Amino acid sequence: MSKLKRFVVAEHRQGAVVHWDFMLEAEGVLHSWRLDAGPAEIGSTEHKAEKIADHPLRFLTYEGPVQNKIASVKIADTGQYKILNQCSGLLEIELDGEILKGRFILEQVECARWVLRKTI
Repeated sequence: MSKLKRFVVAEHRQGAVVHWDFMLEAEGVLHSWRLDAGPAEIGSTEHKAEKIADHPLRFLTYEGPVQNKIASVKIADTGQYKILNQCSGLLEIELDGEILKGRFILEQVECARWVLRKTI
């Protein structure tokens, strides 16, 4: 097992439109996926996760305006994670956050399309 690293889920709001960015600290950046559900809604069913550009580490704690102040972000969940298994297109992690706890799988289904699901 690898050592613990940090993760964050940021609620990204532009007017009435909301999505969540799920970000894992690795290699000096935050590997990031756009989710269709917030932390409280993620259970054992699959949720769409679109791979997006890596974010700088400052987004582990940043809350405030983004995109030239037309949108805003706030932290929806934060904590630590460890990688249990990693191979091409599959990442099994254990999350210990304020809301998200347990084992999760991020699985690539095609190009930038992934799914996130809780396993335990």
